[in-house]
Amino acid sequence: MDHHTPASLTKQAISATLHCLTGCAIGEVLGMVIGTALGWSNLATIVLAVVLAFVFGYSLTIRPVLRSGLAFKAALGVALAADTVSIAVMEIVDNAVMLLVPGAMDSGLGNWVFWAALAFSLAVAFVVTVPVNRWMIARGKGHAVVHQHHH
Repeated sequence: MDHHTPASLTKQAISATLHCLTGCAIGEVLGMVIGTALGWSNLATIVLAVVLAFVFGYSLTIRPVLRSGLAFKAALGVALAADTVSIAVMEIVDNAVMLLVPGAMDSGLGNWVFWAALAFSLAVAFVVTVPVNRWMIARGKGHAVVHQHHH
C-alpha cells in the first residue's frame, strides 16, 4: 500500500474485521440456530455455520464491488481475494471457542449458555482476526483489494 501510518493500518484492519464479522456472524448464528434447532450433530452444525459464514461474508463484499461496475465474475474474484483468509481465521477461532466452552453446543437455543458462548466466540474471533487483517492490508492484500473498487 501507499504510505500508511500504523494507526491508519490498525483502523483499516478494525474496519475490515468488523465487515468480516458482520457476514460471519450472520452466517454463524443462522447456521448454529438451524443446526441446533434440527438436533444436528456438532460437526454438521459447524459445517453449515461455516458455509453460511462464507456465503454471507462474500455477499457483503460482492454487492458494493458490483455497484462499482465490475462484472460478477470479477467481483467474486475480488471478494475471494479480500475475505477468504479473514473469514477462515474468524471461523476457525469462533468454532474452536464454541467447542471449548463446556456445554455450549449442546445447551439448546433456549439456554443462555448457548448465546453467551456464541457472542463470546465471535468477540474472540474478532480480536484474533484484527492483526491478521492488519498484516494483509499492510501488504496490499485482503481488504486492501476491495478499496480499489470503492468510489
